Amino acid sequence: MLRYTLMRLGIFAGCLVVVWGAVYSGIFPRGFGDSNFLWVLLLSLVLSAPISWVVLRKERDRASVQIVGKVDRMKANLEANRSHEDAVDDTARAQGQPS
Repeated sequence: MLRYTLMRLGIFAGCLVVVWGAVYSGIFPRGFGDSNFLWVLLLSLVLSAPISWVVLRKERDRASVQIVGKVDRMKANLEANRSHEDAVDDTARAQGQPS
């Protein structure tokens, strides 16, 4: 997951540099007044999102598999704890002890 995040940030940083250069060279228009930095950030974000979606598809699938595996392990651990608690409670009730 960290690898995917770093790759996504790398694509955003690359887009930021390209957009920054394009704005200051006059290819893209400048923002109004003092909004130039915000304009560059938003344009970089808009450009990097579809690039990341296409380029990082395999990495996103790998990250998804890892997340699903972690969630499944957590569910199994919760179920095991629940079963263990139920068994302890049933044993205590069978012996007449308060739970």
